Amino acid sequence: MQLARVRGNVVASIKAPGLAAHKLLVVEAVGAADPMAEADPVASAAVGPAASPAVYVAIDLTGAGIGEVVLVTRGSAARIGPDGERVPTDAAVIAIVDSVQFDGSQTFIKR
Repeated sequence: MQLARVRGNVVASIKAPGLAAHKLLVVEAVGAADPMAEADPVASAAVGPAASPAVYVAIDLTGAGIGEVVLVTRGSAARIGPDGERVPTDAAVIAIVDSVQFDGSQTFIKR
């Protein structure tokens, strides 16, 4: 599992059958030390923020919104929906994060 921040939405009017019921979110991987930190602008500028491997699309199983810190599962675990259906995805938002503690410090609290 991976911490990520929701950065946007993807709208697709035509989707594979397993995706029809799911919202698509653009998420960016974040670290536990500072989940609200902005991406490194120098590293992002080299390839562009949309091309960064830390930015990807995930199906939303939680109702998350833009700016929220979420927990994402990737790989085969993301392909099994909450009702046991098979979904053609490699990333799924499975939780909206309330708080993060890292190395004995509270690094994030949802406001």
